[in-house]
Amino acid sequence: MYVSSVQRKLLIPAMNQLQQLQNPGESPPVHPFVAPLSYLLGTWRGQGEGEYPTIPSFRYGEEIRFSHSGKPVIAYTQKTWKLESGAPMHAESGYFRPRPDGSIEVVIAQSTGLVEVQKGTYNVDEQSIKLKSDLVGNASKVKEISREFELVDGKLSYVVRMSTTTNPLQPHLKAILDKL
Repeated sequence: MYVSSVQRKLLIPAMNQLQQLQNPGESPPVHPFVAPLSYLLGTWRGQGEGEYPTIPSFRYGEEIRFSHSGKPVIAYTQKTWKLESGAPMHAESGYFRPRPDGSIEVVIAQSTGLVEVQKGTYNVDEQSIKLKSDLVGNASKVKEISREFELVDGKLSYVVRMSTTTNPLQPHLKAILDKL
């Protein structure tokens, strides 16, 4: 049977998708836009600390998962819990969209109803990401959120800064996570 080049272009992606359905444990190849941040892929777990002028300081356990589907985007899920009891605290999910020029866009929906659209940069050599909110939605008091991720000695660390209607941009959360 003869297969034209047009048919081949249509068939090959369909066959690849079928193969992934038949072998669900196998990951698709990492998209070239995602490759510079492939060190993030996987599950990370550790502990963090939170503070802000309007609340008591606290510590928490945390798990973050970065995954991909072969598309030019990284899926992100995060959950935290009280260290003492294991009770759930906060959760969020979203997508990281890296670009070849070192820019990145991130969208996050939090369990509190707050949504963020962040833009920033990533540095391949420093294995770091710096983000600043372009939009914070569904939050009457939160005005700005920034996030910085960095890989140091195989551990993922981050700092989240926040400003509100009554407080300037300042540290709110920080954590160090180990890759599982």
